[in-house]
Amino acid sequence: MAKAVIINGSPTPGSRLTAVMAHSEQMLTNAGFEVERIDVSSLPAEDLIHTKFESESIVKANGLVAEADAVIVASPVYKASFTGVLKTFLDLIPQKGLAGKIVLPLFIGGSLAHLLSIDYSLKPVLSSMGARHILGGVYAVDAQVARTEQGGFDMDEVLVERLNAALDELVLETRYRAERNS
Repeated sequence: MAKAVIINGSPTPGSRLTAVMAHSEQMLTNAGFEVERIDVSSLPAEDLIHTKFESESIVKANGLVAEADAVIVASPVYKASFTGVLKTFLDLIPQKGLAGKIVLPLFIGGSLAHLLSIDYSLKPVLSSMGARHILGGVYAVDAQVARTEQGGFDMDEVLVERLNAALDELVLETRYRAERNS
């Protein structure tokens, strides 16, 4: 069974990014993937800030990344880049910790003004960590994810189509790599 891990770089539980990640997790589960999630803001702040590689929480999170065939990196966009809390965790993943993995960036921001933040802020960091197969990613705008009165979310149909296409590509590439390596 293929394994995927979603690295949630949002400092805010219940943000609009939650809907995007939940949809992604459901699609991957339906495709037969075992899916885990790392909520970076739930990791001990002291471990992140002081780069405690040996911390039990960091070792466990890095183990999930190491075991994964596919990695989704999800973050809201603040000041034209991904969150600082996400960067602190990425700094704790071993230097080549993303080597051999299919990586899908998922970003959400207030406007299209930061559409290229995936390409200019995240992809160079992922490449420095050994990622060689980084998919194009999906950039969503806050307006594409509406909060419902029941406390849930409704995603715009166009966003759902783009997200489904990216996740289908992730599934196909992960399966292709597994078949090629077996």
